[in-house]
Amino acid sequence: MKVLLINGSPRREGNTYLALSEVAKTLEKNGIEAEIVHIGMKPVRGCIACNQCQERQLGRCVFDDDICNGVAAKLAAADALVVGSPVYYGQPNGSLLSLMQRMFYSNSAAAFNKPAAAVTVCRRGGATAAFEALNMPFQMLNMPVVTSQYWNIVYGRAEGEAALDAEGLQTMRTLGNNMAWLLKKIHAGGSPDYPEREPWQPTHFIR
Repeated sequence: MKVLLINGSPRREGNTYLALSEVAKTLEKNGIEAEIVHIGMKPVRGCIACNQCQERQLGRCVFDDDICNGVAAKLAAADALVVGSPVYYGQPNGSLLSLMQRMFYSNSAAAFNKPAAAVTVCRRGGATAAFEALNMPFQMLNMPVVTSQYWNIVYGRAEGEAALDAEGLQTMRTLGNNMAWLLKKIHAGGSPDYPEREPWQPTHFIR
């Protein structure tokens, strides 16, 4: 089993990476492979609602000039997802949101039923709002949200300061243990036994 962790900070080894690394190390102690992917410092385009991915049934975004499709392929090969972001003005990093929106819309089948969790890192405040925003897509894609002992928040401003947040790092380890436990339960006996899903019944309020 493998968990994909997305570092949504432009700083490759900053506090968001430190928090995700704590989750990854805990997963590996439980026999679960973990890969941290850095979102990088290059632009990530936002969705322009062209709908070509759906109309042409591509299974990927029609734009292939950034990291989106590569990360989506990694998600398809993984069994679970953890997304981490610094907090900017009470929100997740915009590049990370662009990645998630395009990846989930163009290739939602890669995400269905896979356990997921969000992690946010902040100096002082806004982490809960960013945390809620990151969790929203998981519920729409039938992804079981993995919990911890508290909201998945780590505090730190300067690079490396998150190492001083003892409770925050403990929360990351608890998250890793809980995700490993859930994955083992889901995959006990081999192939996952997911619930049967009803066909979608869209109900639009403007006729």
